[in-house]
Amino acid sequence: MRVIHFVSGGFSGSTNVAKSIILATNQSEDIQSTLVLRKKSSTSASKIAQIRAQGIQTEVVSGAFHLLTVFQLYRVCRRQKPDILVVHGFSEHLWGRYAGLLAKVPHMIHVEHNSRERYTRFRLKQAKWLSQFTDAIVGCSEGVKQSLLKLGFAPEKTMAINNGINTHVFQSASGTDFNQRKPELLMAARFARQKDQSTLIHAVNLLKTQGRLVKLRFAGLGNKRHLAKAQALVDSLQLQEQIEFLGHCQNLPTLLAETQLFVLSTHYEGMPLALIEAMAAGCAVIGSRVVGVQEMIEHKVDGYLVEPQSPQALADAIMYLLDNPRVTENLAHRGQNKALTEFSIENMAGAYMSLFRGLVENTNSPR
Repeated sequence: MRVIHFVSGGFSGSTNVAKSIILATNQSEDIQSTLVLRKKSSTSASKIAQIRAQGIQTEVVSGAFHLLTVFQLYRVCRRQKPDILVVHGFSEHLWGRYAGLLAKVPHMIHVEHNSRERYTRFRLKQAKWLSQFTDAIVGCSEGVKQSLLKLGFAPEKTMAINNGINTHVFQSASGTDFNQRKPELLMAARFARQKDQSTLIHAVNLLKTQGRLVKLRFAGLGNKRHLAKAQALVDSLQLQEQIEFLGHCQNLPTLLAETQLFVLSTHYEGMPLALIEAMAAGCAVIGSRVVGVQEMIEHKVDGYLVEPQSPQALADAIMYLLDNPRVTENLAHRGQNKALTEFSIENMAGAYMSLFRGLVENTNSPR
């Protein structure tokens, strides 16, 4: 069967998930997939070349305006004649399905990657109208599925398929002695309105006022304005000796393997890959108690949950875990086992392959 995955070319989490599904499903004899990217300012030729070097057939359509996006994707679908069109993320799932309808693609799947999207009343109305032509509506976690149901999407079509990571990359970290790791903090996330680096910075400052000089490293880039705002806050609180901005990191698995605590301070999520990676690498994790995170962590069993936007709650959690190394090590081990067994690419790809095959078996069902 032929499958097209249509996703943002912004190389966010949804792009990485689509790539992972393609790499895994293309190993089967009965599935051949193509990645179609909606061009963004960050869709560089070098990044496209890197994807193609992985063996992923990749095409790019315009992101200049919606009608052109729909028309160019329609032409790709007419040329490739896919059995299934998988449209990832907002607002790509709107324009992708319009193109799929025009091209008369037999089956379409809408994948939602976040628990809170920028739905206006009109765009939500469009999404619900398009859902009648959609075979499955997939949330990338149980939390996202519940958010979709609250928005009024059809329960009989809505399901959850958890995101997955390449767990093999982190297998080497399983033998790392936790006590040999640095008792420091790491947060790997892009700088964006969705993330909440500022609460973590304020938490580090609160600890400083209590005489605890905790080191924190931020890995990732993102929006320049949000990055500059975080850097200015660090300067104003005179935390330059404690907080380091690493930028884009090619060696994230190594950084995770040498760090005791990973923190994801955030306003909302779908299923954050960085958090799964940190758990798989054997870090003890602290996450904001928000949709997309709270479903992944069992509080005080395999991680710690704190109230969002509360520097004091976050500071208390950090201090407790640093002061109780045995508790922290046990959390890390249980979190690692959970990530390696429940959140693998193999599990995710297997669920998508079952969905694809089930749809194609019913190709003759009327739309």
